[in-house]
Amino acid sequence: MNKILIANRGEIAVRIIRACKEMNIKTVAVYSEIDKNALHTKLADEAICIGPANPKQSYLNIKNIIEAARITNADSIHPGFGFLSENANFAKICEESNIKFIGPTSKVINLLGNKSNSKELMKKEDVPVIPGSEGSITGLKEALKIAEKIGYPVMLKASAGGGGKGIRVVNNEKEMEMSYNIVKQEAKNSFNDDEIYIEKYIRNPRHVEIQIMADEYGNVVHLGERDCTIQRNHQKIIEETPSSVVDEKLRNKMGASAIKAAKAAGYTSLGTVEFLVDINKDFYFMEMNTRIQVEHPITEERTGIDLVKEQIRIAAGEKLKFKQKEIEFRGHVVECRINAENPSKNFMPSPGKIGEINLPGGNGVRVDTAIYSGYVIPPNYDSMIAKIITHGANRNEAISKMKRALEELVVDGIETNRDFLFEIIRNPDFIRGSFDTSFIEKQILKKEE
Repeated sequence: MNKILIANRGEIAVRIIRACKEMNIKTVAVYSEIDKNALHTKLADEAICIGPANPKQSYLNIKNIIEAARITNADSIHPGFGFLSENANFAKICEESNIKFIGPTSKVINLLGNKSNSKELMKKEDVPVIPGSEGSITGLKEALKIAEKIGYPVMLKASAGGGGKGIRVVNNEKEMEMSYNIVKQEAKNSFNDDEIYIEKYIRNPRHVEIQIMADEYGNVVHLGERDCTIQRNHQKIIEETPSSVVDEKLRNKMGASAIKAAKAAGYTSLGTVEFLVDINKDFYFMEMNTRIQVEHPITEERTGIDLVKEQIRIAAGEKLKFKQKEIEFRGHVVECRINAENPSKNFMPSPGKIGEINLPGGNGVRVDTAIYSGYVIPPNYDSMIAKIITHGANRNEAISKMKRALEELVVDGIETNRDFLFEIIRNPDFIRGSFDTSFIEKQILKKEE
């Protein structure tokens, strides 16, 4: 690979550009009109405007991105996460345009992108799945029938879903009648696909995912788990590795299932297999994400493996450099997502111009961001502006470093969720590792009402 176009923005675009520089690969940044002064445009070797601020006209505009690659002679495209990263049509157009898509093939993205179809594949491979519908449901009558069979509460979920959108918990028949059309409309609005499926709602679960790497020669390894249980409205806020509920035996079982899932799909590149773990430590497949994750840095810090570089090497046709037994896990790592939002006003986004800024540092602290003093955060995109990652010898040390790092963080001119994150990591139940996916709603937000 001689030149990679990064079809993304913000901190993930900066992260990829830095990896490419270290690999002596030229980079092309694309940007919307409102992102002209964004950091990724300054760090890349070339930068090209692909449209107005509206993401549909820029970062989701496949035609303009392909044309930008053609104009700059980029031979590869890295999609990052979000936007077009799991768009099978985009990957297919890259393939047809003789541009290497840094990720799995369009066929695999299409297979795993439909959550109900991927669930059926996992069933065939004896990967544990949550009880639910056999594929997408055809109507309210079928939804009611399945819910009665598997028992309430259940979840209605968009088949093409992701990012916490198109999901609703249904507790009884009356709620099903109200929720069915709402979820279908949400799915249509968010993903242009109104197919939905139904599954049993697991009470008090932990959200634990396994990072895998797979090359074109059938080699697949896992890099341990990430606990992503601390969420608000199905959006992850704090992630850590290892999980306090996963012991070596469970890690090996979940890792083996994740590898089995990847092989069943004919997977190549980085990927993440997401599971729910119940109070009995039984685990269930939820979905497989066919891209690099927001929370990938905690795996990098714990294993010492640069996931972005490995993703690029796999796309270039190289074999994995690691065997499973050679992967070592060191210490404990925590990540907090810093968002430009106001928690006291129902987490309303807080775009605007950044004044004084101080990013934390020191031993065991990493910050992934694309903000700088004087940068204007636009109102058009996701509110995440930085990730703080802390690495300690154990969980208590990693949390202590995170407290210190959050104390050092200063971002004037806008509102952030810094104090909200502080409240979470100081909570006694969080410190004990005693929480589930309802933690924020029950332990934090309920106290503030």
